[in-house]
Amino acid sequence: MRTVINLQNISVRYRLPEERIGTFKEYAIRLLKRKLAYKSFQALQNVSLEIKKGETFGIIGRNGAGKSTLLKVISRVLIPTGGRVQIRGMVSPLLELGAGFHPELTGRENIFLNGTLLGHSHDDIEERLGKIVEFSELGNFIEAPIRTYSTGMVARLGFAVATAWKPDILILDEVLSVGDEAFQQKCKNKIDEFRTRDVTTILVTHAMQTMASLCTRAVWLDQGQIRATGEVQDVISAYRGG
Repeated sequence: MRTVINLQNISVRYRLPEERIGTFKEYAIRLLKRKLAYKSFQALQNVSLEIKKGETFGIIGRNGAGKSTLLKVISRVLIPTGGRVQIRGMVSPLLELGAGFHPELTGRENIFLNGTLLGHSHDDIEERLGKIVEFSELGNFIEAPIRTYSTGMVARLGFAVATAWKPDILILDEVLSVGDEAFQQKCKNKIDEFRTRDVTTILVTHAMQTMASLCTRAVWLDQGQIRATGEVQDVISAYRGG
């Protein structure tokens, strides 16, 4: 099967201020006087991966290992400081809970906002609106502002919008760790359905049982570097032993 994601020696380095600056005014003054001191943080270092069309691929690692940074690179949200990225196809990312949503808008309004950000037309979103609301199981809450939603409700709406269209590449960051068991199973069924339709899915989760049941291959990231990659059970075993 053809490669849809090809990462070659990807590195991401952040520049972080060495001290906390309370206001933008203070920041601007220090910037003009060249009194800002930075320290570097290497989020990813020489990461190379090939992911094939139709794979369900897992990313394992502890907090701060670089998982979310890697997903942002694949989603084209973040430009790496080094290396080469090749992505073939439309990416539908669900990177963070509430990303792409406005807290003061209703669920219905946020469906149109999020769908537009994903590149879909108003008519196209309108056509799928009923199915999105049905899948999210939000009922009358769809007319309430997002700020009144629980974490699980936001996750349900985000997943419903991200999967309302058949993407080439679906990216899910810890989405299956929230919500009730019934909805988590519903999400897993959708991922299995997408796999039969050759959708490439990239999944980050701390639930190893979920990873093992859904993914065929995986990578273990540790301090921004690859420690292991291959069959999902082998990578899980290496992670648990490391």
